[in-house]
Amino acid sequence: MGYADWSIAVGVLVFIIAIIVASIYYFRYKKIFLISFIASISIFVFSVFYMIDVFDFTDKNIILAILAISTIIMFLVGKYFSGFKLEPRVKLEGK
Repeated sequence: MGYADWSIAVGVLVFIIAIIVASIYYFRYKKIFLISFIASISIFVFSVFYMIDVFDFTDKNIILAILAISTIIMFLVGKYFSGFKLEPRVKLEGK
């Protein structure tokens, strides 16, 4: 088992940078969802790094599998909470 020392430092650094970037976007565009979007991405990166370090994954295939699985899970959770539905596009007449 790893000790997760480096992953905590990387996670905090990524989170601080993300909050700064999100704040800049908020002050520029006045949209609050950008802050939550960027913060959730940074927390996602932190949690993946933490899991890789704590469980001491050294094989590249395991790391790629974890990244792929966690990305799919986050995509599905985001799709569920947003209420997004895939609907066919309707062609506008005359165009």
